[in-house]
Amino acid sequence: MIIHGQSHKGSTYNAARLLAAKLGGSINEFFLPVDFNFFCRGCGACFNDETQCPHFPHLEPILRALDDADVIILASPVYVYHVTGAMKSFLDHCAFRWMVHRPSEKMFSKQAVCISTAAGSGTKSTNRDMADSLFFWGVPKIYSLGFNVRETSWDKVSPKIRSKIEEKTTALYLEIKKNHRNVKPSRKTRAFFNLMRKMHKRGWVKADIDYWHQHGWDGNRRPWKF
Repeated sequence: MIIHGQSHKGSTYNAARLLAAKLGGSINEFFLPVDFNFFCRGCGACFNDETQCPHFPHLEPILRALDDADVIILASPVYVYHVTGAMKSFLDHCAFRWMVHRPSEKMFSKQAVCISTAAGSGTKSTNRDMADSLFFWGVPKIYSLGFNVRETSWDKVSPKIRSKIEEKTTALYLEIKKNHRNVKPSRKTRAFFNLMRKMHKRGWVKADIDYWHQHGWDGNRRPWKF
């Protein structure tokens, strides 16, 4: 699946679609803010029950797509060295899915890609915005592609830069294909999960404690072992 941090089909869109086409299979796309256009209110309702978020009916289809996807692509053009406001608003709504709260078990066996483009620079910090959420969701394998396209329109991007995008998306496709069905959490993911496990065993938000207990994560079970 692809979550586009913008609704126009510029350089970021084209780079993400290029990779997705190489990966093959069906492509499920969401365009922000068209498909999700809400700011987090900071009410904290999701920390006890995500369905109580006033925007959950609009968020739920994207969450289902995240769980169903083999590969997740988060794509955002660089806006003042960071993701678009629409992408940030979406990620804010997924705070309850962080490992500190109630991560989806399905995230721990996925691969994900952060893609950003910039007319100048800022792709590193923009990809970091998206990679942070992916890591804390539990995604074990996260890749980043950043392209300084030196234009604000895809039509004006030079053949040389387009060739570079083609080359790098092909290399990443091969890497993702190689790791398919053999995705294992890093030491960092395991260490952070175990830290959260200890915290929940000592006591935290009741909804989170109950969730971890129901999944057996406060015992010997782990989301990456089936």
